[in-house]
Parts: sequence; C-alpha cells; structure tokens
Amino acid sequence: MSKHVHTYDALVVGGGGAGLMAAVYLTRQPGLRTAVLSKLYPTRSHTGTAQGGISASLGNMGEEDSWEWHAFDTVKGGDYLGDQDAIEIMCREAPEVVYDLEHMGLPFSRTDDGRIAQRRFGGHTQNYGESLVRRSCYAADRTGHMILQTLYQQSIKHGVRFFDEFQVVDLLIDDGGCRGAVALELRTGDLHVFRSKALVLATGGYGRIWEITSNAITLTGDGLFVSARCGIPLEDMEFFQFHPTGIWKLGFLITEGVRGEGGILRNSEGERFMERYAPSLKDLASRDVVSRAIYKEIRAGRGIDGRRYVHLDATHLGADVIEQKLPEIADFCRIYLGIDPVTDPMPVQPTAHFAMGGIPTDIHGAVLALDGSVIRGLYAAGECACVSVHGANRLGTNSLLDLVVFGRRAGIAMADHCAAAELLPVGDDPAGRARADLERLWATAGKDGEKAAEIRREMSELMMNNVSVFRTEELLIEAKEKLAELKERADRIAIDDPSRGFNLDLTEAWETQGMVVLAQVITECALHRTESRGAHSREDFPDRDDENWLKHTLAVLRDGTVEIGYKPVSFTRFEPKEGVS
Repeated sequence: MSKHVHTYDALVVGGGGAGLMAAVYLTRQPGLRTAVLSKLYPTRSHTGTAQGGISASLGNMGEEDSWEWHAFDTVKGGDYLGDQDAIEIMCREAPEVVYDLEHMGLPFSRTDDGRIAQRRFGGHTQNYGESLVRRSCYAADRTGHMILQTLYQQSIKHGVRFFDEFQVVDLLIDDGGCRGAVALELRTGDLHVFRSKALVLATGGYGRIWEITSNAITLTGDGLFVSARCGIPLEDMEFFQFHPTGIWKLGFLITEGVRGEGGILRNSEGERFMERYAPSLKDLASRDVVSRAIYKEIRAGRGIDGRRYVHLDATHLGADVIEQKLPEIADFCRIYLGIDPVTDPMPVQPTAHFAMGGIPTDIHGAVLALDGSVIRGLYAAGECACVSVHGANRLGTNSLLDLVVFGRRAGIAMADHCAAAELLPVGDDPAGRARADLERLWATAGKDGEKAAEIRREMSELMMNNVSVFRTEELLIEAKEKLAELKERADRIAIDDPSRGFNLDLTEAWETQGMVVLAQVITECALHRTESRGAHSREDFPDRDDENWLKHTLAVLRDGTVEIGYKPVSFTRFEPKEGVS
C-alpha cells in the first residue's frame, strides 16, 4: 500500500468548469467529504479560455426564443448524431443553470435594463432554422474565465478540499465499480492513493494531438487514456471539431463572437466567400461548414498572399464594439500578431478545437461499460465525456452549457450514490500498475532512447496532415501505419531528468505515450466510418449515409489493438434532414 492514502466520499478529477460544477453540487449534500484533484491550479484550467458565451433561450434581446428551437439547432448542428434525450435535457435546463451561475455571482454583460446580454452565434436560430437569434449569454469575451472564477470561489466557500498539481495516472476499478484513483504529486514525485465512494472524470479534451490547436499544452487526454486502459470504451472518437478561426500558425482562438458581432470572412480577393457556401447563415453557419469552406478557398488559391489562411474582417465594427465587447481578442491580436483589429483584418485558419467524442455516459453522468451497463461509482462530465449532446459537430456556446448542465447533474447523482454506498477496499497495492509505469520511465534517465518531444512533434504533424478537416482512406491508412511505428517508439522513450520533484520530462513522456494511443483510436474510428457527417469529412465518401452510419462508434483497447463496435442514436422528435442554411 502507498504511504500516501486519502479517503473521501467523492473525488473530482479535473478543476475546470465541469469538475467544479460537480464539486459545488456535491457540497450541497450535508456531511459529504469532497476533494478535487487537478494537474493545474484550477483557475488555470482550459475552461478559462472560452470566450464567446454560454447558450440559453432566455429571449432577453427582444427576440422570441425557446428551448425546443435550441434543441433543434443542436440536433441539426450535430448532423443528427446527437442523442436527442440528452440534448433536450441540456437545452431545457439551460436557462435555469445560467440563472444559477448568475446567482453565484457570475458578472455577465448586461442590457441597458439590467438583464443578461445575449449575442448571435453560429447555428443558433429562431423557429427551427428560420432566422438567427441572440442566444449566447456572455461576459464580454471572457465568459469561460468568469465561470471558472465563480465556481472556484464557490467551491472554496463550501469547503471543497483541493489537491493542486496532482496528476491522475490510474483508476481503481474492480468488480464493476470504481473505488478511487492513483495520482502523481508533481511537487514530490510521490504516488498517492485516493479512496472514494464515487469519482467523476472532468479532465477536458485532447487537442494537443494535432499540430495547430486552440488547446492548452496540458490538454493531452489523460482521463480518456486511463479509462481506456481499464477497458472502458470510447465513443465517437472520429469526431473532432476544427474551429474555423484560429490565429494563423499559432492556433489561438479568435472567438466566434467576432462573427456574432458582425465580423466577415474574406479571401484574397476581398470576397465574402461564405455567401457561396451557406447563403442564409453566411459567416455564422456551423463550424464544420465554415472550416471546410476556408480549406476550399485555400485549396483554390484564394488564401491571403497564397498562404494557408484567410482574413476575418472586423474593421467595420468600430473601435467601441471591439474594445467593449471583444477586448481580449483585441489584446491577442496586438500581442501575438502585431496588428490592431480595429484597423486591420485578422489572419485565421482552422484549428483543432473540441472533442465531440469521449467517455460514454448516461444523462446523469454515469460512465457506461461496453454492454451499456453503468460502472458503479464512476462518472464523467465535460469535454472528456460523451453524453452525446454534440453529435458529429458542436454548436458554439454549447460547450460551456454542456460543462455546467452535466457537471451539475453528475454532482447531484454522485451525492445520491454516496449517501447510499459504502467505501470499498482497494487491495494491497492499488498503486502497483502506476508505479511500474513511472519507475520504468525514471529508470531510462540519461540513457539512449526515443525522445517524447520528437514523437509528439511527428504525431501532431501526421494528425494535422492526415486526420484533420478532410480525410481519405489513403491518408487514414498511412496515418494508421505511421502511428503503429510511433507507438513502438513511444514504448522506448527515455527521459533526461532523473529528479523526482516537478519532473516535466517524466510527465511529458507519460502523456505522450497516452496521446499516441488516443491518436490510434481516432484514426481507426475515422477509417471505419465510410461517410461524411459533421466534423468528419471523407473526400472519398462525401455524402452522409443515414442508412448505414446513423449510429455511434464504440472503440475498445484489447491487447494493444483497437476494436470497433456500435450503438444506436437516441431519437425523440427530430428526424434527419439534409442540407445547410
């Protein structure tokens, strides 16, 4: 048994929006001991980078809105792959959860009469696609930052115990249930065993698998990797969203809020090209549509100065709009690009942004095994989870909504579980597997071997070139073969730093080994799905195929290989329709 053993009723793994929302609701159960494990200081979590807003059908801007319209937009935006029972829950609970955040102290931007202000965002419409609607509730262009700060303050207020800079490296799952986790304390290099009645994974996404990404350096898919190693399936991993407006070369996000305020995409000829691809919604079409349009313009030679980017033009909006509603974007452009968006168009290109797939859950956040049964005591929420509200493509501002709605639902379900469950034993050496993995890496210090940085570079370039906005069988097979080689090399990684405390060489090596495995899962799933749907666009199979592919993919790791299975999509009221607006 590890010398560091901690016992709590509930564990939250991840200190972002979903994890902290779960933690806040766990504290509402009297006497429940709750701890949050985060490999970052929580307010540095990636939720803080979300800019444009959180969707809810409040109707605060003099426009009629309803949760049913929001649900339709979400289903249609996800190309009918989303589970409609979960989508209805998210959209119906959206106004309640937004007002809940307001009551916790979140400083939303306001209308002149004091209500929460709202703006337009891509794919959000009135009356089932008839016209655009202002549905995004925002705090300037720092909405995620404000959500994160608010929830962290509430967690501190209500006595949540935080273990900052603790990286979870294994789950303790036995007899169909979760009994805790093993975490590496980054400061010391010690392993800690955390026993609990319930645990929620809220570890975020894995955009760092691609070369150009909006994701922070820490978004390496840890929660998905440790789950997959325990035999838990991963759902719909072929669907990864490329946001159309990342800063050229850097990938940092230029929020869709710029286009929501009236920004226009232009090619090298100055043409507003989205009028050709989506004549109704234009620049505010769904993200998959806009990303593909930008790539097509670049391929046609209409990138700016022949390069791989187009312009996002906000110069006509005026200084007041940009400085008051988009101040962070203005700062980004001035700092990183040396341009002023008040007077200069912004160079943008699609950037790997958001995972639609992940750890499968039910509507209460409970993690599901391959046979559809619940893994007792194990929950997931946020971007690492797949309750399948986003389907094949996520609408802008639905990510923050997903975090807080299903973070809250997971917290409530966990509290109920903990009230009835007993603390179960974890065995004589629960940290054994994690210890063996890490000691194997420490033993390579100073020896010849592969370097994690080089493997990560090759992997991210390969995924960007072969498994990004457009895919073909030839590209995917090439990626699969090269990833198999990278997996063998990753098993031979050697580190340089032998130290125990804050050994980032060690953690990068461990993360890289997991990322290569996830890249293999993504590629295998994409190779099997012989259609185009949402963010998964196959040039050799350009049409959506509802007859054969209106189903979720389930990928399981078995003996180093990826096995593929399927499960049906949940329908309630919206039947599939073709076309974009």
